Amino acid sequence: MVERAAELSQEDLDGLVDRPLVRLWLYWGLFWLMVTPTFGVTISAMFNYPDYLGTTLELTFGRLRPLHVNGVIFGAFSTLFFGLCYYLVPRLTGVRMYAERLGYPLAWLWNLGLVAGMLSLAFGYNQGLEAGELPLPIDIVIFIVVAAITVQTLLTVARRTEPQLYVSLWYLVAALVWTVMNLILGSFILPFAIAGINSAAWHGLFIHYIVGLWITPAGYVLIYYFLPASVQNPIYSHKLSLIGFWSLALFYPFVGIHHYLFSPIADWAETLAIITSMLLIVPVWTVLQNFFGTMIGRWQSFGRNLPAKFLIMGSLMYLFGCFQGSVEALRSIQQPTHFTDFVISHSHLTVFGTFVVWAIGGTVYVWPKIHDRELWSFKLGNWSFWLITFGITLMGLDLTAGGLQQGFMWMAGTEWMDSLVALLPYWLVRTVAGISMDIGMSLLVFNLMMTVLARPASAPAGAVAAEGAAY
Repeated sequence: MVERAAELSQEDLDGLVDRPLVRLWLYWGLFWLMVTPTFGVTISAMFNYPDYLGTTLELTFGRLRPLHVNGVIFGAFSTLFFGLCYYLVPRLTGVRMYAERLGYPLAWLWNLGLVAGMLSLAFGYNQGLEAGELPLPIDIVIFIVVAAITVQTLLTVARRTEPQLYVSLWYLVAALVWTVMNLILGSFILPFAIAGINSAAWHGLFIHYIVGLWITPAGYVLIYYFLPASVQNPIYSHKLSLIGFWSLALFYPFVGIHHYLFSPIADWAETLAIITSMLLIVPVWTVLQNFFGTMIGRWQSFGRNLPAKFLIMGSLMYLFGCFQGSVEALRSIQQPTHFTDFVISHSHLTVFGTFVVWAIGGTVYVWPKIHDRELWSFKLGNWSFWLITFGITLMGLDLTAGGLQQGFMWMAGTEWMDSLVALLPYWLVRTVAGISMDIGMSLLVFNLMMTVLARPASAPAGAVAAEGAAY
């Protein structure tokens, strides 16, 4: 009777989820996942073959790189994230999403706005701020959608029937509120009201707020929910969750200026950025201990658990990528690494290797549930996992090594043009790594599409109840 009651309870929670809405967001997210990383491979090949796309302005590096950066952040990651939030928020609050029908026009507004933004960037309409290149009308669209989803989430949490707030909801509320404030700074104030060295300082903060106060807590939302659910084990430590949350909130707001060491920005601001960058080891290591602790007693089933494999692989990339990010904030390390591919290694290991991979893990978990089907092919999914893992690992190691060689050659007085010759093999390897990642993602999307077309399979008894038992 107890098992039956639990099963009915979880069925009730499933009934709170608007499945077509989740599907709409995830379909768009998979579209961006296919398209925008491909821009990265396309432009990486230019380092070895600079003329292979011809001289058309729309196909130059300066036009395509913003498509890649903004497309991965706002397209691939953020779109998948919003879709997964429409799945997990009702389940964690015990009520339907507030004004859930609003999610449909928001999905179309967001994604058609991104399509228009990508075309605008390709035709040269660019505000010139990294991660803030999109034209003002598109910034307004992004702000409206994020603000509307923030209101939806806050009102849903306020109406919840579950008295306790699970850690995913802490991070979700914080990420949305922080990002609404950051978009006001980066979209409506920074490009028009701040100039000179102050603009550089505030841009350093803005871009890091995108990474650290949007992508990072949003990624935590996903792994804190889907890792316990996928391995059917409670989260390892509530206290570590508290430490991770509040240390991120305390330390991250000061980090962004570490990109501008040795600049005219005040020394005290640079030093504060260095100190808080090192202190980020606290939230990183505490949340990672929580994730790996959650796997205790579940490693024996890890090989067949595709969502957990993506989530844990992303955690390993997070460990290495954030270690890079902290140490490169030190003046002695930044001397040989600034303006080199070492920084590009860090950004790929974290933004893609961690957060996009966590979004993929959540999608692989949710997709069969919202379509009432088993994943079409575990074998194909496993190939996707290893191709993506191989690609991002190779890229991280390759760019780290190439960046260090690049920096030390410059410090030794090597002419810049001569240093490029030594980097050609590294750039070729980066392109190969990107192709591996793209093939892996293409196979993954194909697998998910075939899952939709496959014959529905009934879920094994108790499988639905197991998800709720993990919290």
